[in-house]
Amino acid sequence: MVVRLSRDEARARALEIAERWIGTPYRHQASRKGVGCDCLGLMLGIWRELYGETVPARLTYSPDWAETSRGEPLLDALRARCGELVLSEMRPGDIIAFRWQPGAAAKHLALLAPENRIIHANEGHAVTASAFVPSWRRRVAGVFAFPATIVPSRQ
Repeated sequence: MVVRLSRDEARARALEIAERWIGTPYRHQASRKGVGCDCLGLMLGIWRELYGETVPARLTYSPDWAETSRGEPLLDALRARCGELVLSEMRPGDIIAFRWQPGAAAKHLALLAPENRIIHANEGHAVTASAFVPSWRRRVAGVFAFPATIVPSRQ
């Protein structure tokens, strides 16, 4: 059986999934709930649970890859798979990409949560829900919605 998700249903399910990842230790390049993940691994894990498939991704990257790469590989990958939104369209359950420094490539991901929070994996910390404070907002490089798509039913 298959199910078609609306954008709002995809957002709600992504949030439910992300909340179950809270407490997962930070592990560079990992994507396993309860075992370890980085910010990309968290989003890949949410995608896997949401759609029942793995996203092909470049899985070998150094912690400083964005400082040494050209272009916007993270934003390009999100644009290829997700719907890009303007900031005013951002809702809980959407993916936020962050840029640490002006002119540098975006290199961090989080999921917007209710009550002005973000769920993310940050080096040195477990997956956590943090306040989406102005210092985070200044670094937003893009906002994306998980696509509404046909997914396997989990009955």
